[in-house]
Amino acid sequence: MKIIIVENELYLAQSIASKLSGNGYDTEIYSSTKEAMKSHGDVYLLSTNLPGQSTAPLIKEFKDKIIILMVNYINNDTVGEPLKLGAKDYIVKPFMLEDLMRKIKHYNEYQTLRQQTSLYQEYMQNLLHDIETDFDTESITTPLIIETNYQRLVDKIVFEHAQQNNMLMTFIPLSDKNWKEKIEKSSSSAVLYITEIHELKKTDKELLLELLKTYNFILCTTSTIESEFKTITLNTDSKLYDQNEILTIDDYVKFIVNSFQYKFPDTELSKKLGISRKSLWEKRKKYNLFKKK
Repeated sequence: MKIIIVENELYLAQSIASKLSGNGYDTEIYSSTKEAMKSHGDVYLLSTNLPGQSTAPLIKEFKDKIIILMVNYINNDTVGEPLKLGAKDYIVKPFMLEDLMRKIKHYNEYQTLRQQTSLYQEYMQNLLHDIETDFDTESITTPLIIETNYQRLVDKIVFEHAQQNNMLMTFIPLSDKNWKEKIEKSSSSAVLYITEIHELKKTDKELLLELLKTYNFILCTTSTIESEFKTITLNTDSKLYDQNEILTIDDYVKFIVNSFQYKFPDTELSKKLGISRKSLWEKRKKYNLFKKK
């Protein structure tokens, strides 16, 4: 991690740099914001006591980085406005290096988590992109059990619901042997998203449903469950092929036709399926697989 120190008091800047270097940080010192504009750092320790210089351009330029203000006193000019522009925090001079490093560590961890969250969200959106649904996620109320013939359909609905409502969720697959402990240790403000109930024995299913009486959750199941909780059914004929799933011949044909009917003419599509064009037409009619105009 590279830390850029912007401070015109050379002795103070060198003292901070020396102590940070001794703790494993790479540092660079700049005496003006103009010079620092050309720098490339992860953290910016920015003095607000730079005579004749404005900190605003530097803060705007590096607002996606970790900017910690080093201030002599607190007022709107030294703290209020810089924080509005994108600085993350401030520390009052003189300060203990330990306090400064705690702030650096905290914001570095926070920024890393934000980047990871963004990556996972983009990955999930890409993974579930081709799953079609017109379900109104605003109608979801918890606790809720969703019975489905395709878990990924429910995955998409649940993740969209969480994102739209800025909701904290905890994912608990019941194939994890520590599922009970994860439920009990989950945040009281989080909605639990529980899957793979088919992995449980009958006694464990009963234990789970009894345990969930004190939690807010959405449980996805591919089989019918008897419980006192509100239950809805969401099925689809547009299932995407999953290598961990064995499809019936009819499901496979429906998947291929739905996925490729706009890419190939029926003559070629029937050939790839190993059936006659007449047979393909009969299956279209049977399963209502006609092209949408």
